[in-house]
Amino acid sequence: MKIIARIQSDFPTKFGIPRQSGLADTEAIIVFEPEFRQEEALRGIEQYSHLWLIWKFSEVSADSWSPTVRPPRLGGNKRMGVFATRSPFRPNPIGLSSVKLCGIEKTDQGLVLKVCGADLMDGTPIYDIKPYIPYSDCHPEANGGFAHEKLRYHLEVNCPSELLSVLPQKKREPLIQILSQDPRPQYIDDPSRIFGFPYAGFEVRFTVNENILTVISIDKSD
Repeated sequence: MKIIARIQSDFPTKFGIPRQSGLADTEAIIVFEPEFRQEEALRGIEQYSHLWLIWKFSEVSADSWSPTVRPPRLGGNKRMGVFATRSPFRPNPIGLSSVKLCGIEKTDQGLVLKVCGADLMDGTPIYDIKPYIPYSDCHPEANGGFAHEKLRYHLEVNCPSELLSVLPQKKREPLIQILSQDPRPQYIDDPSRIFGFPYAGFEVRFTVNENILTVISIDKSD
């Protein structure tokens, strides 16, 4: 398959990326590869509010796969069938995300798509973009399995205002949303451990004690 585009996001590493698309109001830009920078290919896309992105887990080795995986939301101890999860460790490392189309902009790299709610690392290759069709793609009656059971799990985030103010205004609420979803590996429960990840050009560090996450520093990345 051909890579048609790559995404530019606030996440240079996998740690800290929202666990699923739509869980945080993140902003990202989709830049098309030179071969696909044709305005005709996007004709009519502005009529849709949401899009499907089909992309590659580029940081995952595709040399081998396992029929079972350990979903992080189950603590990393319980095994589930790989096809019953969204684990990146699959026979074909392909991801699927639903994002909101927030704008289309003409740049020196052709038309780019501004999207909200993406759960992709910066530079992730995109294989295809398809419109989200509400009447066929949305199933309110669907059963979400064990993923739905963990939907209500959130942490209380304690982030001092003087730390949060370091970030640009539009980056603050998405960070709080990401932190409230507990970005830690679920099998690690050490209140003394300091976790950290890069976000939007900053390094965010925090600790977690029971259900309270405390941000201890937000510093400009080198």
